[in-house]
Amino acid sequence: MSQLERNDKMEHLLEKNKFNEETIYNMTDEQIEYFHWLYFEESVYDLM
Repeated sequence: MSQLERNDKMEHLLEKNKFNEETIYNMTDEQIEYFHWLYFEESVYDLM
């Protein structure tokens, strides 16, 4: 993941108030991608 993409996803998670800054900065790229997907990505099932 690029640094720009990582920063963007971190910003979204901070705005969602699910994590504090220290926790997010200590996450790996995979963890950030997972939580971003969990909270922001729409699923086919969301649309049913």
